[in-house]
Amino acid sequence: MLRHIVMFTLKDPANAPKVKALLDTCKGLVPGMHEFDVGIKTDGLEANCDVVLVSTFTDAAALAAYAPHPHHQQVVAQIREMAASRHVVDYWV
Repeated sequence: MLRHIVMFTLKDPANAPKVKALLDTCKGLVPGMHEFDVGIKTDGLEANCDVVLVSTFTDAAALAAYAPHPHHQQVVAQIREMAASRHVVDYWV
């Protein structure tokens, strides 16, 4: 399994629910996607980013199918407008 984690710091943290809603529309988008969870920074808990996506794919081919998917690319374009920074970590589990 391949874990794909993406963390966003937003230009305006108030947009976190909107970013979460956009990302949630990508759940189940491609075969081989097993887990897909989007979280928002919670007041009172430690966080260096505003939004995090944690997803798991069967293999590299499933992740490779997700990245260029047209719907995913539409979501990416919208989030890019709101994001100040983005960090990604992919690793085998």
